[in-house]
Amino acid sequence: MKVAVVGATGLVGGMMLKVLEERKFPVSELIPVASEKSVGKNVIFNSKEYKVVSMSDAIAQKPAIALFSAGGNTSLEYAPKFAEVGTIVIDNSSAWRMDANKKLIVPEINAYVLTKDDRIIANPNCSTIQMVMVLNPLHQKYKIKRLVISTYQSVSGTGAKAVKQMENERNGIIGDMAYHYQIDRNCIPQCDVFMENGYTREEMKMVNETRKIIGDNSIRVTATAVRVPVTGGHSEAVNIEFENDFNVDDIWNLLSNTNGIIVQDNPSKFNYPMPLFAYGKDEVFVGRIRRDESNSNTLNLWIVSDNLRKGAATNAVQIAEYLVKNKLL
Repeated sequence: MKVAVVGATGLVGGMMLKVLEERKFPVSELIPVASEKSVGKNVIFNSKEYKVVSMSDAIAQKPAIALFSAGGNTSLEYAPKFAEVGTIVIDNSSAWRMDANKKLIVPEINAYVLTKDDRIIANPNCSTIQMVMVLNPLHQKYKIKRLVISTYQSVSGTGAKAVKQMENERNGIIGDMAYHYQIDRNCIPQCDVFMENGYTREEMKMVNETRKIIGDNSIRVTATAVRVPVTGGHSEAVNIEFENDFNVDDIWNLLSNTNGIIVQDNPSKFNYPMPLFAYGKDEVFVGRIRRDESNSNTLNLWIVSDNLRKGAATNAVQIAEYLVKNKLL
């Protein structure tokens, strides 16, 4: 099986290669793809060196699957060209997520909607993926009315330039800035660009993508997304108002028995999710599970996951695995 990784030299692309290798995805031939300035560079996959090729060279090779992590404009231009030669594109950018004709997939939740006709499949936003993993089973049982979300997002969500900026600041080095302000010893209440309604694009992704993945446009959602000086791992404080009342122990048990979720919730022993412990793992961690005493039928949760893995690369590879397992290629 020929597999192309578009954006192979970037943070997420590199993680896609790592996850493909770790999960022993059946790659018979790897095609690493990147921008023209990276063509000819080497990447390592399964202890073997592969040369990065151009987009046109990769399309000519007609891979079965192309994992895209090269930005929205690149996806808009090239994903259809791959699809035209029979490739199934799994795209990590925001380009196709809200397209009514494209599926937005978290495999544990809605992979069953995929068919052989889906040639471009959208991978959701990292902060949305980890949140809906927790929300979906709760919605099925108690029906969510409203969400109030505050995120604490790591610099790796911005990219390699942001990680380098923070490292430079910590070492007293003046270098390129990914943000308008220093990020070390700071919190920046802006993830992505601001929109006309005063919210950032990241915040609106969480609103719109949550509804699409769960399949319920009646859920009211409001979000504030904040960039914090953490290298990897996004954290989220989520306030959930349900239509139906609940028992906290039942919530705990439901989430403990949900595939892909690990409950870490023993405050007396200082046991709760943190980026420090989620790093390098594929699961979504949830804790601080408690009733909101200020409002009826309302719950507070703390959710943490590695944004480069389940929030991006692992979710994309899981989609590819589903396609293979269900003979949808």
